[in-house]
Amino acid sequence: MFEILEFEFMRNALAAGLLTSIICGIIGTLIVVNRLVFLSGGIAHSAYGGIGLAFYFGWPYMVGAIGFALFSAMIMAGVSLKSKHRSDTIVGVMWAMGMACGILLLDMTPGYNVDLMSYLFGSILSVPQSDLITMAVIGFFILIGIGYFFQDLLAMSYDEEFAQIRGVPVKRLYFLLVGSVAVTVVIVVQVVGLILVIALLTIPPYIAEKYSKSLVGMMVRSCLLGVAFTSGGLWLSYTFDLTSGAAIIFLAGIVFFISLGVDKVLLMKKGAILYQ
Repeated sequence: MFEILEFEFMRNALAAGLLTSIICGIIGTLIVVNRLVFLSGGIAHSAYGGIGLAFYFGWPYMVGAIGFALFSAMIMAGVSLKSKHRSDTIVGVMWAMGMACGILLLDMTPGYNVDLMSYLFGSILSVPQSDLITMAVIGFFILIGIGYFFQDLLAMSYDEEFAQIRGVPVKRLYFLLVGSVAVTVVIVVQVVGLILVIALLTIPPYIAEKYSKSLVGMMVRSCLLGVAFTSGGLWLSYTFDLTSGAAIIFLAGIVFFISLGVDKVLLMKKGAILYQ
């Protein structure tokens, strides 16, 4: 395992995995408890339009992707608040339109030579040190914002109506949370890609929720699980020559189904004891 650290690209990949795990563990926890999984998937896929926009105009991909993802996220958040019964339709349309815009813009880009697969399925092994610094800075500001509004987010996550009675600015917090999801998605693109990002944002928190008694505990366990999945997936990809992003999510998925199986067994045992 440790011999892979001899290579700079592997050290960068592990650092990217660590940063991603911390950010996804915290934001993913808020996604799961606020039931924003489908909306997050829409943001992730619509961000592809920003990638196409960035390459078409020759911008750094993060600039285009973050801008487009935030724009799409604000539209989705606004519709979700005003017309909840139609929000799934709008999210689905934005999801498809974002992907379509990205592909069309890449088709029209002069001298286009971008590897689509690296953005759809991730390319953690090619993350440069400059992107690590950008990820760290953006992640730092996201975590500062979440920490500052933590008590209000906690109240909103578990009882929205009670939070409003207490004077918590629920609507503004909702937009802040959705905006944080959009930025997080763009950060994670190079690690697991747009198609797999939703798994890394939801699988660790889902598993952690069953073994946590508080939101902070759930976030900590989600981060630790994310670190285990990214480092384990990198080892699998290095050892068996596999696509790194897919290996990370495959490992997370295996643990997810194991946790479901354990839950089923424990429930059956509990039922057997009650009937004795």
